[in-house]
Amino acid sequence: MALVNTPAQAADLIVKYDQSQIIRLDRPVAEIIIGNSTIADVAVQAPTMLVVTGKTFGITNVIILDASRQIIAEHRIVVQRDEVNIVTLHAAAKRQSYNCTPRCNPSLVVGDDLNYFENVAKVSERKIKFSEGATDTGSGGQ
Repeated sequence: MALVNTPAQAADLIVKYDQSQIIRLDRPVAEIIIGNSTIADVAVQAPTMLVVTGKTFGITNVIILDASRQIIAEHRIVVQRDEVNIVTLHAAAKRQSYNCTPRCNPSLVVGDDLNYFENVAKVSERKIKFSEGATDTGSGGQ
């Protein structure tokens, strides 16, 4: 099987990995069809505004229908890595990614070394839980 690297086309909706883009429509949306929801997620923000979030690298499409099941819009969605301020370290076949804005911090990027990715994910989960607990007013006896 041959793999073909298809370059992004002018009409494509380019979404950066782990970031979002807005799609504005000329009439209210009633239904959204996504080719591959593991690549991108589309959420209705308002009747005529959608938010597309890049979940992993790849190409998929979205078809947006109105209440009469007429096509409002069709887009090919290309999810790409945001190369600005990203540092990638390669050690043999192992890869680690860092977001350097302005200091370099570990970044979760699909395709990084599995052990590195899992360690960064665990630390990120702990940080999120800590942050949620810090804002929880709870009934801690005070």
